[in-house]
Amino acid sequence: MPTIAIFYGMVIEMFWRDHPPPHYHVSYQQYRAVIAIETAELLQGKLPAGAKRDLRAWTIRHRQELLDNWERARLHVPLWPVQGADEDD
Repeated sequence: MPTIAIFYGMVIEMFWRDHPPPHYHVSYQQYRAVIAIETAELLQGKLPAGAKRDLRAWTIRHRQELLDNWERARLHVPLWPVQGADEDD
């Protein structure tokens, strides 16, 4: 499972053979969750409120890059890194 971003202690990954809808997996401390790319909503798992808020904003800012990576994963080609929220202006 390729890691595409790391920021604020959160590790963002996508599986090569994952199922729709387009989403990514996040690990943060003892928490694990799945976030929908198109809606930025939590699909599965749990996260602290602050982490959810940060991920929602990051997902909205990087939605197209995340969707592009989702398509790349479907084609089994290398995924591109996505700039973390700690690097956003």
